[in-house]
Amino acid sequence: MTDTVPDQKHTDEVAAWWRQAVVYQIYPRSFADANGDGIGDLPGILSRVDYLAELGIDAVWLSPFYPSALADGGYDVDDYRDVDPRLGTLDDFDAMVEALHARSIRVIVDIVPNHTSNRHEWFQEALAAGRGSEARDRYIFREGTGPDGSQPPTDWVSVFGGPAWERVDDGQWYFHNFAVEQPDLNWDNEEVRADFLKTLRFWSDRGVDGFRIDVAHMLTKDLSDPLPSRAELALLPQDGSHPLIDRDDVHEIYAEWRQVFDSYDPPRTAVAEAWVSTPERRAKYASAEGLGQAFNFDLLVADFDAVEFRRIIADNLAQATLSGSSTTWVLSNHDVTRHATRYGLQPLNGRHVKQGTEWVAAGGPEEQLDREGGLRRARATTLLLLGLPGSTYVYQGEELGLHEVADITPAQRQDPAFFRGAEFDGLGRDGCRVPLPWTADGSSFGFGSGGAHLPQPAWFAQHAVDVLAGDPSSTLSLYRDALRLRHRLQTGESLEWLKTDRVDVLRFARPNGWQVVANFGAESFDLGADAEHVVLASTPVSGAALPGECTVWLAPDD
Repeated sequence: MTDTVPDQKHTDEVAAWWRQAVVYQIYPRSFADANGDGIGDLPGILSRVDYLAELGIDAVWLSPFYPSALADGGYDVDDYRDVDPRLGTLDDFDAMVEALHARSIRVIVDIVPNHTSNRHEWFQEALAAGRGSEARDRYIFREGTGPDGSQPPTDWVSVFGGPAWERVDDGQWYFHNFAVEQPDLNWDNEEVRADFLKTLRFWSDRGVDGFRIDVAHMLTKDLSDPLPSRAELALLPQDGSHPLIDRDDVHEIYAEWRQVFDSYDPPRTAVAEAWVSTPERRAKYASAEGLGQAFNFDLLVADFDAVEFRRIIADNLAQATLSGSSTTWVLSNHDVTRHATRYGLQPLNGRHVKQGTEWVAAGGPEEQLDREGGLRRARATTLLLLGLPGSTYVYQGEELGLHEVADITPAQRQDPAFFRGAEFDGLGRDGCRVPLPWTADGSSFGFGSGGAHLPQPAWFAQHAVDVLAGDPSSTLSLYRDALRLRHRLQTGESLEWLKTDRVDVLRFARPNGWQVVANFGAESFDLGADAEHVVLASTPVSGAALPGECTVWLAPDD
């Protein structure tokens, strides 16, 4: 009998699945509610795995599903190795993973290593243990300033607004880069490092294929005295030596994590959320010795502009080549205004600015939003991205053509960024986290039998899955068609830019002859004889005229 030798090429391809994957981000509390309590849950995801399979994705990324008080939408974690009982159990998690794997869909989970919640057993122990204790050394505690220590150690401001220090009963202060309920961990502490290795193994042993690392650039800190003022901090370069952001020593942590990832077969993957100053700094997170991949957020702050898109694409592909990784493409996620809405507002260099007393953002004021135009541009850019080499991240609901929901009253809002004065487009992030519409009628548009934890607008009925699924011209059908074709056409990790003689039209070819043509302008573009090879279009194309704000794929004859 002849021994069977594994095909090394196949083994390598399995290990590198993430390089060209389409990953669907699920915000669990807003995806599907199986028990009718108004909050999405893991059994709800399980009930929709056929939908995910039909969509054609390669993996799902689950935003946090851990026990949490929801001070920051689940990113305030009480226990890293359990499931929030409102969302299910570990058995539910295992069943969901098994069902997704059975449909060849991999699973990525969110890890939040910069901070715990203030309800985490470690932090409760730190509060009880007092000054100088080993328990407090897991976090960042400091004495206050002023004659009686009643002033914070510095005048730093948290990401969510307000002071970045909070005083506890015995007079010490702890540091929180985000909400007051999210005390930062001390990553100089060996117990902290060891515990996260345990967490990575816990989920990997349960079949998780990869990890998304929240604020991966903020873990390590240099808080030796004297601490700089807020003004001094703002002037310090983010070159690897900054006290709080993107320090070089953070990569020592990820080198340890990589050893854990590579101990599995196939190796577990990781992608860094790293908002850093340059592509070169970002590449450090994407190294093969570290996390392996890092989010490219450049398009999240870009206008609908061909010149800007080409520069961003070229820069990131070049950087991926240098790092040996593959780049990521993303237009929307749980932290930003949905791109259909961004593209429906007047270009403001990727940011929405305050005008008078109202914020021109997040879908409002309604009269300033071009809904049809925004969705048309969103479809065009999505088709462009799905034609690029690298991995693409899709945020739940964008395949339904959803806009941001702006009509949420202050009493209904949940995002701490809204209440604490942080920007996030002025209205916080609730508008992109509204539960999905599955049916045009019924309780909460089919999300669940007991309503939804954020209000759904009446216009959701037009975007429900059961309405769009049977319409070949719908955004849902476009995504399904694009992902099906992408699986057939995607090859290699390079492209060649082709001349168009117009600055508002981008055209590139992939190694197998597949071409993408994107018209960002208002005037049509003549495809000539190539019109015969159009296999997919973001909007209807008649003859050889490629309409404005439209992308097509051209495929060679089989």
